[in-house]
Amino acid sequence: MSQYGFYFNQANCVGCKACQVACKETYKLPAENLYRKVLNYQNGSWEKDDAGCFVPKDVFGYFTSMACNHCVDPACVANCPTGAMQKDPDTGIVWTDHEVCIGCGTCNTSCPYGAPQVNEETGYTVKCDMCADEIALGRKPVCVAACPMRALDFGDYSELLAKYGEGDVEIEPLPANTTNPCTIINPHPKAQKSGEGTGSVVTLGEEL
Repeated sequence: MSQYGFYFNQANCVGCKACQVACKETYKLPAENLYRKVLNYQNGSWEKDDAGCFVPKDVFGYFTSMACNHCVDPACVANCPTGAMQKDPDTGIVWTDHEVCIGCGTCNTSCPYGAPQVNEETGYTVKCDMCADEIALGRKPVCVAACPMRALDFGDYSELLAKYGEGDVEIEPLPANTTNPCTIINPHPKAQKSGEGTGSVVTLGEEL
């Protein structure tokens, strides 16, 4: 069995969301559903110096591009009551059998990353399938192809490990590793460990 995975160079990501937009446009997703999303994690404040000028204090920020991690031990598969959530034995891709899915949302609440989502229009779960159709044609997932900073990569997980090393998936705002995600993250220099963060995720409205 092969196991495909993602690589994300957090140090190179500028938060442009090209990966998120390419995925959403390719699969014509409704407003409430995202297969890949970019999270903006930041913190800091201003303080007055001796000259009366306001200067930044402990300011940091970085982005995390996140999709389904196609985990070795996927909680969504383990907890699905109908067997709709499955892990492909040949590729390791976690996918949803829409013929069996009842849209109960157990997969979403079981997944520590919240990757599976119920599509309210169709009534069943949708999620990243690593662009399986693109892979079958010898191409990379659309998110990887769209990234202008080449912050994303895809391939056989063992080959990614050999190329990039193990990295670290326990980075705020992501949870502690409980499912062995097949994603390698090269952390941003200011990245904080999961559970030890001092920042918060900032929404688009707050960014503006």
